[in-house]
Amino acid sequence: MPLPTINLSNRQALITGGTQGIGRGIARHLAQANAQLYLTYKWGSANNDELIQECCRNGAPSPHILEADVAEPEDTRGLMQAIAEHTDAIDIFISNVAFAPRIEHLADYKKKSFFRAIEYSSWPIIAYLQAIERQFGRYPRYVIAISSDGPSHYYRGYDFVAATKALLEHFTRYLSIHLLPHGTCTNVVRFGTVQTDSFNTIFGKEFFDFAKKEGLDKEQILTTDDCGRAVLALCSGLLDSLNGQTVTLDYGVTFRDNLMMRYIDSKKEESND
Repeated sequence: MPLPTINLSNRQALITGGTQGIGRGIARHLAQANAQLYLTYKWGSANNDELIQECCRNGAPSPHILEADVAEPEDTRGLMQAIAEHTDAIDIFISNVAFAPRIEHLADYKKKSFFRAIEYSSWPIIAYLQAIERQFGRYPRYVIAISSDGPSHYYRGYDFVAATKALLEHFTRYLSIHLLPHGTCTNVVRFGTVQTDSFNTIFGKEFFDFAKKEGLDKEQILTTDDCGRAVLALCSGLLDSLNGQTVTLDYGVTFRDNLMMRYIDSKKEESND
């Protein structure tokens, strides 16, 4: 039985950090379902003309691309007012922005820097939902927080990012209780390794060459399109019984990434010699 076509016509979707990387992949797929997009950016954006062309294929409405710093309350207020010029509601909210300093040594742990990381990576889902309700009088139908497997797996220099992602997931679980009476589905999507410009900047492109040598197939590395399809599914109405959950997408790589699998692989190599 074929799956029904997902149609988000007349749905208004706000995606923070929606012009690059994972946010852009999500934007593409929500646009393909005809959602009206509001994409925020800070610290420079992608080529807007190119992004608009991506989103407008197949007759989808042109996205609104708006500059707003998620950690600045004044920017948040201005963003809501700007969106209100076009619509009277936000139906889908994707909290995607994360920022934290890279940690190399214990001496890099600074309380001020950590609190600033919380302002960017954990608190915006709270601040934006409060601002949405104040501006439009109701909460979105779907709220999705974008996380990573950092809280449960080691990544070099990822200390503050992992901590703030864990806090984001904690908030989201509690939000699912607070928002359910308002008809809102609230979930977290944890993505495994996604090859993006930001990943390459933090860890280096060489990581993927190493991963290949270690037996990780290219098909097991997430793409931004994989991320976009997953978020679209959560906004489709087909998974509305899913609420307050943290869903991990990683092709099962983290399950098999342990000493036992390495031992099994080594035995296979021995038998092939």
